[in-house]
Amino acid sequence: MVRNLLNFIFYGNYFVGLLALVLSVETCLQLRLPLPNPLYFISLFCATTFYYTYSYSSPKNVIMGNARTIWFLTHQTKVKWSQRILLTCCLFCTAIYSMVYATGIAALPFSYWLSIVILGLAALLYYGLLPTSGFKINLRNTGWLKAFVIGFVWAGTVSLLTVTVVKSESGSSLLYPVFGLWLFVKNWMFCTVNAIMFDIKDYAADSNKQLRTFVVRHGLRKTIFFVLIPLLCVGFLSILIFTHFMHFPAIPVLFNLLPFPLFLWAAWSLQKRHSLFYYLVVIDGIIMAKGLCGISGSFFM
Repeated sequence: MVRNLLNFIFYGNYFVGLLALVLSVETCLQLRLPLPNPLYFISLFCATTFYYTYSYSSPKNVIMGNARTIWFLTHQTKVKWSQRILLTCCLFCTAIYSMVYATGIAALPFSYWLSIVILGLAALLYYGLLPTSGFKINLRNTGWLKAFVIGFVWAGTVSLLTVTVVKSESGSSLLYPVFGLWLFVKNWMFCTVNAIMFDIKDYAADSNKQLRTFVVRHGLRKTIFFVLIPLLCVGFLSILIFTHFMHFPAIPVLFNLLPFPLFLWAAWSLQKRHSLFYYLVVIDGIIMAKGLCGISGSFFM
């Protein structure tokens, strides 16, 4: 019973939807912005869960023999009903939200609209979800750029989109735009590292598809020691430097540094083979820990 529930939450991508919520709340609290209307959070959760489930269950994106693929095939009816409910709920909440904040949305500056358009295109093109008659670009097949693309989509969603939504609701702008930019880059770095770790799981499939990811190009050990660990070290130092110049108190700095040893431990652990469930629970779980640490640290700023 418990295992079936966990499979539904993690294989069904509900945990991914929850990650989007936590990271968005972290953005608001760290930037001292008001939290958006709950309708936005409902739409975000439903859209994220629907998007990941649709992309992973799409025939052109499935990996045969993968535990998640087997789960999808076994629970086709349940997944279809879940997708219908998620899509209906997302569209309903988005429609109401758009009507309530129509004036604020229409008054958004051009730069905000531009960021939304770029983010939306990247999200659609990542799995080639636009009609193939007009677009034949699939950003997921960009080899070593793949991880940076998905990192950008995640960082844009939880950072740029969240700031845009708050702007449309209350007109609130960032007191320190450089801090907002830094938070976006930090989220981009964390989500990119997370994506590279998942590339390790997909090494065999990506190699067969001749998709030149970091792992396929350089092998497991070089990816861990010359890509993942250096990225994490640079991120660690950037937080120390940035928080020093911004004169942040020690406690929130410590909270924001906590995810780094967790990621370093996870990177080291990937030298051994692990199940898909390990990646979904442990690797994605560190992203959840990162969001919760950021939220906790914001109360001491």
